[in-house]
Amino acid sequence: MTRLSARGLTLAYEDRTVVDALDLDVPDGEVTVIVGPNACGKSTTLRALGRLLKPKGGAVLLDGQALAELPTRRIAQQIGLLPQTPAAPEAITVGDLVARGRQPHQRWWRQWSEADERAVAEAMERTDVAALADRPVDELSGGQRQRVWIAMALAQETELLLLDEPTTYLDVAHQVEVLDLVRQLNHDKGRTVVVVLHDLNQAARYAGHLVAMKAGRVVAEGPPSEIVTAELVREVFGLDCVVVPDPVTGGPLVVPGRPWRPSPPPKTPPTDSVPSPVRTT
Repeated sequence: MTRLSARGLTLAYEDRTVVDALDLDVPDGEVTVIVGPNACGKSTTLRALGRLLKPKGGAVLLDGQALAELPTRRIAQQIGLLPQTPAAPEAITVGDLVARGRQPHQRWWRQWSEADERAVAEAMERTDVAALADRPVDELSGGQRQRVWIAMALAQETELLLLDEPTTYLDVAHQVEVLDLVRQLNHDKGRTVVVVLHDLNQAARYAGHLVAMKAGRVVAEGPPSEIVTAELVREVFGLDCVVVPDPVTGGPLVVPGRPWRPSPPPKTPPTDSVPSPVRTT
C-alpha cells in the first residue's frame, strides 16, 4: 500500500465531470510526473490529492484513511501543495511568505524555533531567493515569484510534495534548476513528489514514475523508458513523432513529426517562343 492513493475518484466542476472513477497509486519515495493534453484533468487530480477539491465520488487516501476524515493540520504536516496560480497577500515580503510554510508546525505554546529558522533559510538558499528576502513579492518578476512559492512549499518540510506546473514563468535554465532540485529533494530527503508538467521530454527525463492522462482517465503509467512510445504520444496528444534515445540520459526523447511548410508555388507553364501568325485582310 502506498501512502497516497485515489480510489474511484470522480471530480467535477458543477455539472461538468472532469475525472471519472480514477484509481491511482503514488509510489512512495519516487518522483511521479503527470502529463496529458490541456483540460485532461491532471491539475484537477493534483488538487484533489492535496484536498483543495472535494471529490464528487470515491476518495483520496493518506495512509489508508480518506483525506476528508483527517484534520487539516495533520494533512498540512504531511502534504505540501503548490497550486498552479497561487496568490500572495498584498505587500508581503519574500521572507515572510516563505516563513508561512512553517505554520502547520506551529502551536500556541510553540512559536518560532531554530528548526523553523533553519527550514526557511535552507528553502530560500535551495531556490536562490535568499537575496530577495526583504523584497515585496508583488515587485518580483514572474520567474522570481515562482521560485519564492516553491521555497515556501519546501519550507513546509512535508514527506509528500505536490507541484502543479512549477516551471511556469521560468526560462529554460531555471526550469532545469527547479526540476534538478525536485530530484535532489527526492534523493537526499526521500520525499515523495508528484509534479504536473506540460513538457513531455522534461517529464520523461525527471520522472521515476510517469502517468499519462487523457479525458479524465489514466491511459498509461510506469517508468518512462517503458511507456513513452510514438503510439502513446499519438493516442494521448494526437501528435505524430519519433521517440529516440536521449543523448544525455539514454531515456526516451520525443521528436515531433515534420513541421508544416508552405507549399511551393505552382510552376508557370513554358511560353511558346514561336511568334503568332499575322492575320491579313
